[in-house]
Amino acid sequence: MAAAQAQPRIASTNVCTDQLLMTMADPVQIVGLSPYSRDPAQSFAAVEARRYRLLSGGAEDILMLKPDAVVSGQYDKRATRELLQQQGVRVVEFDVVPQSLDAIKQQIRAMAELLGHPERAAPAIGRLDASIARARAMAAERPIRVLPLWRRGWVSGRGSLISLLFAETGLANAAADLGVASGGFASLEAIIAAKPDLLLVSDGSDFAEDEGSALLLHPALERFYPPSKRIILPERLTVCGGAMLADAFDLLASELARIDR
Repeated sequence: MAAAQAQPRIASTNVCTDQLLMTMADPVQIVGLSPYSRDPAQSFAAVEARRYRLLSGGAEDILMLKPDAVVSGQYDKRATRELLQQQGVRVVEFDVVPQSLDAIKQQIRAMAELLGHPERAAPAIGRLDASIARARAMAAERPIRVLPLWRRGWVSGRGSLISLLFAETGLANAAADLGVASGGFASLEAIIAAKPDLLLVSDGSDFAEDEGSALLLHPALERFYPPSKRIILPERLTVCGGAMLADAFDLLASELARIDR
């Protein structure tokens, strides 16, 4: 019990650091999580997050809880981070969208080290490497051009976690063929003209909840890209870079096994 009490107590202000924290920490170490930690659209660990205190996102309630450190994203509210630091609270910033697999692994190690559990990094990284290997094996049969297509025709390009997943797996991001660099909107006509082998979408539903998702169910897209030509990867698995990406790679592998190539 004494050893558990000596472990650093950490609060999180970002949905990505929430998930990384829950992956590496003992429950007793988690002081509280960000306001979006329980949002199933943004966090793969939304259900687990219900076990912990929900923070406001401001500095006041964090200061009252007196954590040993606060983990946040580098683009979180600057005023909150500065106020915490002025009050003597250690604030550790994480890059919520790492640009490389090495950067993701380094962040896993950094969180494990911060929590006093450096030994937990290796198994998490090992699981990530294993999931990547499985996805690579499924994508190795032939070159596959995949277009990641989201609401209202948004296409994920270079610098996104989707692009990182593709690069590590050996898939080609068809966004480049649409002239999309880091990301942008594409018209229905441009998507069809690009002729990607597959679409990657976040939802396999056959019902459009709003206009934003209606494009994905347009008859022209459904004709050329029925369910057998669509990889389904929920957005919550690709919002953040961390050990949770192992789930994304595993699902990508199972989807590649399912679809018609």
